[in-house]
Amino acid sequence: ITKHNVYSTLSTKNWLDLVPIEPTRGLIYDRNGVLLTENIPVFSLDIIPVQVTELNKTIAALKKIIVLSDNDISQFRRQLRQHRRFDEIPLKLRLTEEEVARFAENQFRFPGVLIKARLMRYYPYGKSFSHVLGYVGRINAQELSEIDQTNYSASHYIGKLGIEKYYEEELHGKVGYEEVENDANGKPIRVIKEIKGTPGKNIYLTLDSGLQFAAEKALSGHNGAVVAIQPATGQILAMVSEPGYDPNLFVLGISQKDYQALQGSEDRPLYNRALRGLYPFASTIKPFYALQGLDTGVVTPTDTIWDPGWFQLPNSSHRFHDHRRGGHGTVNLSKAIITS
Repeated sequence: ITKHNVYSTLSTKNWLDLVPIEPTRGLIYDRNGVLLTENIPVFSLDIIPVQVTELNKTIAALKKIIVLSDNDISQFRRQLRQHRRFDEIPLKLRLTEEEVARFAENQFRFPGVLIKARLMRYYPYGKSFSHVLGYVGRINAQELSEIDQTNYSASHYIGKLGIEKYYEEELHGKVGYEEVENDANGKPIRVIKEIKGTPGKNIYLTLDSGLQFAAEKALSGHNGAVVAIQPATGQILAMVSEPGYDPNLFVLGISQKDYQALQGSEDRPLYNRALRGLYPFASTIKPFYALQGLDTGVVTPTDTIWDPGWFQLPNSSHRFHDHRRGGHGTVNLSKAIITS
């Protein structure tokens, strides 16, 4: 009778709820259509904190029927600080079929805890493309303050390194929604309407996976980098940094122990030697100097010098010694490049 519009609006808000739907992340292929990333279906154990009376006791009771590692719990508590209390927060990803069945039998004991079907990023070739693709990981507090929180309201992962990070906006897509009808206790009854999101775009790289594997094999047992570039276009055909690491470890949320093992390794597998390594040009630069000399007329193909086995810059006492003691004698441009 009084304030009808106000109370009918409040009633509708209690009756209907907009539940965000995570968009499907775009896939990444090589130049020949070889799939380099996958979205595999998994079952996760999620908690809606606002619906759980005693969170610590609930987690302790869940540990009796589902294996929960210290890393699972620490990752959950970190996510708990970053999300709203009515969000679905994963406690454990990739439940086994047995764990799903065991929880289903006991679900009545755990209000606010549910099994959620979701897609999880997977890198089928492991370390082979780790330094190129990078990986996705759980959104941290700093990233949460920088992204569009509405568009990421159903997302728990974001690109951290490499292609996954650089093309995050294209790969992520746009969030969708379900209009859900609730009962008086706030429990969902049925979905009234679905507003479909926009899947992320698929990306095709210039990499050739066959060449990538060949370069990786050539470096086997050695620390170093191989980058193959198509001169006519500048396209990167292969980019390998050895040793690599398994990016799938970071998707689930890497444990402190595993991360310290990677960081403390003498081989430095997390270091991208292809992009960050600094190497002297050595003999690879000499043909370019030769071309420049010919182009500017400083030298001709028939010019010769006498090589005593060392070279000395003007006004400098330091001698740069040749790899051949005694030098190569009379050398022209062609011989200089051949013996370099």
